[in-house]
Amino acid sequence: MVFLALQIILVLTACFLLAYTARHCVFTVAALYSLKKRKSNPTFSYQPTVSILIPALNEENVLPRLLHAVTRLDYPKDKLEVVVIDDGSTDGTGTIADEFAAEYGNVKAGQRSPREGRKGKASALNAGLKASSGEFVFCFDADYYPPKDILHKLVEPFSNPKIGAVQGRVTVLNEPKNLVTRMVALERIGGYRVDQYAREKLGLIPQFGGTVGGFRRKVLEALGGWDEEMLAEDTELTFRLYLEGYKIRYVDDAECYEEAVETWGAYWRQRYRWAYGHMQTAFRYLGKLLKSDKLAAKEKVDGFLLLCVYFVPIIVLASWLLSGFLYFSSFEGVVGVSFAIIAISVYSAVGNFAPFFEVGIGAYLDKRTRAYWLVPMFLFTFLYNILICTKAFADLLLTKIFRKRRVNWAKTTHSGNGNSYIQN
Repeated sequence: MVFLALQIILVLTACFLLAYTARHCVFTVAALYSLKKRKSNPTFSYQPTVSILIPALNEENVLPRLLHAVTRLDYPKDKLEVVVIDDGSTDGTGTIADEFAAEYGNVKAGQRSPREGRKGKASALNAGLKASSGEFVFCFDADYYPPKDILHKLVEPFSNPKIGAVQGRVTVLNEPKNLVTRMVALERIGGYRVDQYAREKLGLIPQFGGTVGGFRRKVLEALGGWDEEMLAEDTELTFRLYLEGYKIRYVDDAECYEEAVETWGAYWRQRYRWAYGHMQTAFRYLGKLLKSDKLAAKEKVDGFLLLCVYFVPIIVLASWLLSGFLYFSSFEGVVGVSFAIIAISVYSAVGNFAPFFEVGIGAYLDKRTRAYWLVPMFLFTFLYNILICTKAFADLLLTKIFRKRRVNWAKTTHSGNGNSYIQN
């Protein structure tokens, strides 16, 4: 009886993983066949007032690069303000912000003491929101480098009053640095060129990624701003928006460059924060998502799979252990079939960690054929993410069971090496 129950569990996990395989197939086909030619000379007539929020904690290595870029944006200067939130930095971040504020009339520098700040990105953004005045509020992390026309592209969808937020595409600036940056670059290609693009075209739930995106101010204020208790404040806000009946647009040609993490240790810390925060959001919103009367059935399915994506590596690990136990217990039949299904599913159902064929098609669409040789390396990154997600899940459970203090928001350290890849 026990072995039968274990076999049923194994089959159910296989079906769960196959759902992700089907999802990735659909996304890949949608991205491949629904691409349209971009306008060669687009005209931008919609130009509302805009505020750019830049949260910065010890970002002296990269902040000047971003501030130089935003002061060169071709958006009308009388309709653009830039708010830098120095979140209790101990390096030269505050001085850099003050210098730009003194030179440019539309740049504001807000200083938070170490005691007041250092509570996470969401807290800094809420402080910036109070200090800003634009009709639309955009966010850029300090390590980013936006092209001159990006605001025009991001603002345009807001001409539709039903749109509550927009998200642009993230591209890695320091990709050639080493293996880690190259792998992150391919993850971004799969996640944005295919995954986000397909969600947009299929009318699903494009995800606000925390940067290179923005909100209609009145919507953001009505929702109470960013949730400071969540480590993945961007994912949480995505679902809060949709559950309130608003929509997010993904703008694929609004590309912005990021300085990716350069070591596996930094990769672990960043992805751990993402996994922990994403799981927090799943616990909070899965029930509300399924009960919502403001989402279509296909949006609920996509939202469910999106919320559960960081549980996939954990389920894969559990399936491996269960399959091994049943196999060595000499149970055949359904076990052998299930083991084969899981083996196939694992190779393709990698969730947000750049599914193999999503990355392949994304590289093809970007004409990045030389990047194909790195695709097999995603087996290693998936195994690495199994450890990351398992640790995050265990910590989250312990926090809920023992009501421990939540995991603190840990920032990503940026070296500024991305500067060498910019042509002035």
